[in-house]
Amino acid sequence: MSIPHHFKRITLHLARTKEHPTGSHLHGYDIVAPLDADGHIDIAEWRKHKELCRVHRFWGNEEDVGFLRHRPGGTGGATWVIDYDENRDDDDEPAYRLGDHVMQVGEYLSIRDDEGDMQTFQIVAVENAG
Repeated sequence: MSIPHHFKRITLHLARTKEHPTGSHLHGYDIVAPLDADGHIDIAEWRKHKELCRVHRFWGNEEDVGFLRHRPGGTGGATWVIDYDENRDDDDEPAYRLGDHVMQVGEYLSIRDDEGDMQTFQIVAVENAG
């Protein structure tokens, strides 16, 4: 199946932290998701093409691949999470108000890792996923 044109690859790099005072391009995510004309995740298109909404987490020498999921609960009644294993919830990484963010270069967003720590990331690229 080819990827529709409105699907984008959104690349996030770790923003400044105590351990990485200038941020890190070796720590981050590539998220494939449909975006609407305003740059928000398009929930209707996500529902039609969930299997295409993949996430690649790169963290130093570690790599994981998961899916972008929309779950009940959280702010506004739903939460976007990165799901690495559909049979477990303890490995999910919720993204703080991901549905409210405009996916454009320079913007920041936060993801809570599976250990419960909130990390801030900067969007460094938004490109066609196809």
